Amino acid sequence: MRIDHHAYQRATRVASAGFAVQLAIALLLLIFGKTTGPMLGDPTRILPGQPPPPTLSDSASVIAAAWAFSGLVVWLGLILIFHQHKLERLESLEFDSGPRVDDQGRMFAADEARVARKRLDLMHRILMPALSLVYAGLLVGLAWAVIWWMGVKDAAGVDYGKFGVTELPGWQLAVAFGSALIAFIFSRFVAGMAVQKAWANLRGGAAVMVGNALVCSALGVGTVFLLLEEKPGDATPVLEAISYGIAFFMIAVATETLLNFVLNLYRPRRAGETPRPAFDSRVLSLLAAPDSIVRSINEAVNYQFGFDITSSWGYQLLLRNFAKLAVIGIVVVLALTTLVVVQPQEQAVRLRFGERVGKVYEGGPMAKLPWPVDSALVYDVNLVRELPLGIVQPVQPGEVITWGAQTGELDKNANLFLVGAGARLTPARSNAQGFSLSEAVAEAQATDQFSLVEADIVLQYRVRSGQLEKFLDFSNDARGRGDQLNMRERMLKSVAMREVTRVMSTRSLDQVLTPPIDQPLVDVLATSIQAAYDALDCGVEVVGVSIPRLRPPGSEGGKFEELSIAKQNGRRQLEKEQSTVNTNLSMIVGDVARAEELVKGIGELKQLESEFARSKDPAVRAKADELQARLEQIVIDSRARAASVISAARAARWSTLMDAQAISQEVLGQASAWKVDPELYKARKTMEVLGQALASVRVKYMLLPDADRIKLDIEMQEPSSGLNLGEYMEKKDGGEGG
Repeated sequence: MRIDHHAYQRATRVASAGFAVQLAIALLLLIFGKTTGPMLGDPTRILPGQPPPPTLSDSASVIAAAWAFSGLVVWLGLILIFHQHKLERLESLEFDSGPRVDDQGRMFAADEARVARKRLDLMHRILMPALSLVYAGLLVGLAWAVIWWMGVKDAAGVDYGKFGVTELPGWQLAVAFGSALIAFIFSRFVAGMAVQKAWANLRGGAAVMVGNALVCSALGVGTVFLLLEEKPGDATPVLEAISYGIAFFMIAVATETLLNFVLNLYRPRRAGETPRPAFDSRVLSLLAAPDSIVRSINEAVNYQFGFDITSSWGYQLLLRNFAKLAVIGIVVVLALTTLVVVQPQEQAVRLRFGERVGKVYEGGPMAKLPWPVDSALVYDVNLVRELPLGIVQPVQPGEVITWGAQTGELDKNANLFLVGAGARLTPARSNAQGFSLSEAVAEAQATDQFSLVEADIVLQYRVRSGQLEKFLDFSNDARGRGDQLNMRERMLKSVAMREVTRVMSTRSLDQVLTPPIDQPLVDVLATSIQAAYDALDCGVEVVGVSIPRLRPPGSEGGKFEELSIAKQNGRRQLEKEQSTVNTNLSMIVGDVARAEELVKGIGELKQLESEFARSKDPAVRAKADELQARLEQIVIDSRARAASVISAARAARWSTLMDAQAISQEVLGQASAWKVDPELYKARKTMEVLGQALASVRVKYMLLPDADRIKLDIEMQEPSSGLNLGEYMEKKDGGEGG
């Protein structure tokens, strides 16, 4: 093809036509989207003179129009560059046919004379990269705006508009697929022109048109779902997903444009080569010219084998029989789908167009119609599945969770459960535990409130043997966008959470944090959840419940540790004091049980004595004496310290009594002597006392009674034990002294 100004003039006209088609598609999508949305309000209630109620936009059409308007930048750049190419060719033609000298005979300088060529080079170096950056920035900005709006449109407390769906789906289907058809045909036409070297830059326009075809086709597919919806709003999630897809598609094209821009900065340029602008998408260009994909595949195959294998008879035979081989392959694949092998631990059912037919198959082959008529639903009924009841934080192996060190402020995602603040004190418990009535009332008032615990609970379950049909009939496997659990798992979780909340609310804080050994919390929860599942007849067997994390919420865990330590210290002190009491009681009465019996008996004895003091009843006195004797006998039989004290007291009593009786008998024995001669008795007793007192004294003087009445024969000797007049008188008289 001859490359002259006519060629570039034709390219300019084609680029202008592309700009017009691009603008027409963009305006058609925008106007259709803005005018065919649902009306807010009842139009039949509009009063005369009032404006009509506002309407929602068809959001998907408006978002598709954002892509179409962005492509106008590409067509504008192509118009400018091809027009400048035409001017450069005219300038070159004029320069070649005109004189080379001016009026004074001087030669023209080539660089100074070719102004259009300089301007063309400047446009390739600055204008086209700048338009590429504008194109990429426009795509990213519009895509980010779409993603941001899709995220905040349903936010509470703000009004950013709602996602609207057209009320004319038939017209939207015609607009979408009609625009897609026109865009694809025009892109094929432009791509065919771009094969020529002079029109190579038209590849960018062809890529934009292919993008229009893809976006409009996606909009048409969403409209098909809109026409097929059974309930209003069923197709809205599909159209929302298509809107997200258009936004991400715009980001992908912008990313490729920026990458091409960077690569163009470092790509070496050859003389006479037309620079390829950054907005010329390589990926979309392949879609605009699919025949080039086949040529690229043939070239890649030849390159890998090292020779022209695509011209060989084997490759040509493969191409001629490719359709037959594809049909045979499809038949074989469909035949393989008619047989399903069910493993021994599995159960399976057949689904015909989504509806269950036939019986439940266990451990064997299952024949069915080929896909997509029949499909198989296979479940591993022995597989134990885990269902987190809330947000379960992962626990590393070997990790020790300490309440004081691991907890911080209360997390908004924490799994909190309501429990009682403590166990109530009934009058019976208060008397048994030694609490006063006022303390019992105070604790009852405190336990009227509730407390919180943070617990990560995981339910382990499996399908009950032979009840797969009940399990499948319980709910479906539908899963919402962004949901981690399907509908069946969500229902099982709701029932389990109900039972967990009920069980937790009926137990005190101490019973939850330190459950009794005979009734572990996990067993109580598993039993309650299994009973709820059995009532629903859902075919689920609860294998167990695990609680990897159970603690007070937030920063209160450290206080619980301090309370536990204080309780342990108090318990240790009580045990120490109780040990001291037991030791002392054992030393005093020999046995703790006997001491308790004595204390109880002493209390009864005090009551009897008080009753006797009031009534003076001899029967009460006799009963008290009998009880006192029995208690004394218990103490004596214990052979402990109290018994020793009592025995010693009794022995001292008898010793004192016997001494008193001895003194009494001695006095009674001396009464006759007193009666015979009182004066002599006195004198004799006086001498006995003096003899005892002066036994160890050296005698120099003697005090005697009346000398007229006593005759003494004294021999002064040195006695060994002092003066003993009685002894002397007995020796003198040969008998008692008179």
